[in-house]
Amino acid sequence: MSVRKLLMILYRCCIVAFLALVVVATLTEMAMAWVWLPAAIVVAIALGMSRKARAEQAQRPPTVEVDAPVTGRWSALNSPADKVPSHGTHAYGQTYAIDIVADPEAEGGVENGAEKGVEGGAEKGADNGARPPFRWLWPIVRRNSDFPAFGAPLLSVADATVVHASDSQRDHLSRNSLPALVFMLLIEGAVREISGASRIVGNHIVLDLGDGTYAMYAHVQRGSLAVREGDRVLAGQQLARCGNSGNSSEPHVHFQLMDGPDLDAARGIPFRWRGVGVPRNGEAFTAGEQALPAV
Repeated sequence: MSVRKLLMILYRCCIVAFLALVVVATLTEMAMAWVWLPAAIVVAIALGMSRKARAEQAQRPPTVEVDAPVTGRWSALNSPADKVPSHGTHAYGQTYAIDIVADPEAEGGVENGAEKGVEGGAEKGADNGARPPFRWLWPIVRRNSDFPAFGAPLLSVADATVVHASDSQRDHLSRNSLPALVFMLLIEGAVREISGASRIVGNHIVLDLGDGTYAMYAHVQRGSLAVREGDRVLAGQQLARCGNSGNSSEPHVHFQLMDGPDLDAARGIPFRWRGVGVPRNGEAFTAGEQALPAV
């Protein structure tokens, strides 16, 4: 087990210890110094790992070119083309990660490969297939079927081997209103952080692309896996479908390359999508052709 992995385990244990000691100190006359000790360790680990990650960032790994993980018209969020680390943290191999949301033409239909169809009996996309906007108050949450990304095929970005594939976690309702977002950031996110990487990324797939490069797809739709661990897959082959599991505000694709399969120990690797590049925040792009059938 790597030092990085051990530090992440210690980090979570200290968060749990801090919360437990807060409760104990509230009910007893325990000295507050004991309460703040695990909190200090958490801060020290976070600062130390961040400093080490910044030092490693000075020696940026070579960019790896792969195919896009989707087809159709999408828009980028939290892109490494705008800032690094793209998600504000180097943890979980996210240094160069990107989020993308389906962005079909306003006319809807099948234009540019963004289908407005039926998934599991529910219409994909709200009304004309457009992505619902963020709301300050109401509706607080939305059904996943209101979002055009939900159920979209996720494709292998290269010939690869599946080293991890899970799809048992539920697809929760959206968090794209201010009350729901506050809940996600302050309460739900903290609980998921304590629970471990798998609760942050939700259902996910990890592919071994060879040469020490691994691709990770997060927030996969529950029950949508078309592959299993150990399978060899071809570039363009369907792996699963886009969902809203884990620490996610709405159905979207979170994609990243990293140098190992363990999210607690992995470091991010820069990527570039063939024919697309690395889209900036808010930039719409159209990727690929029709997906290869799942085998």
